[in-house]
Amino acid sequence: MAKSGKLFTIGYEQTPAKAVLDELENAGVKLLVDVRAVTSSRRPGFSKNQLAAGLDERGISYLHLRGLGTPKEGREAARSGKFDALHKIYAKHLKTSQAKEELDELTSLVKKSGPVCLLCYERDHRHCHRQWIAEIIEHRDGVKIENLAARQV
Repeated sequence: MAKSGKLFTIGYEQTPAKAVLDELENAGVKLLVDVRAVTSSRRPGFSKNQLAAGLDERGISYLHLRGLGTPKEGREAARSGKFDALHKIYAKHLKTSQAKEELDELTSLVKKSGPVCLLCYERDHRHCHRQWIAEIIEHRDGVKIENLAARQV
């Protein structure tokens, strides 16, 4: 199977669903991996079933890896702008068996699937756990990371 050699990330904060889907399609993404702990959203088009349906219409597969989501205390730290605390909380979370298993699953998917993209809410990848996930895979496998940004509202 062909390797993509690249892992994308995208956040949907202040972004309409159509713009995110357009960005994913234009980048050639074949699999969107949702790394949110909670897949419900107040933003139209971003709850799990709506998102999966929108992706399916564009030929993009969807996978939710809940174990790679940020635990509640990490989400609270992020909302408060305490990114150092978030990093510590998430680093501890990555040591759980579920997170380790799902990180290995993601690594395998990036190697075997077409281009993969990680999705979370936070627009700025520098303040989101998806960047840390991407960096782990980059260091493990030499995969290049590209952070996508769709048109804002």
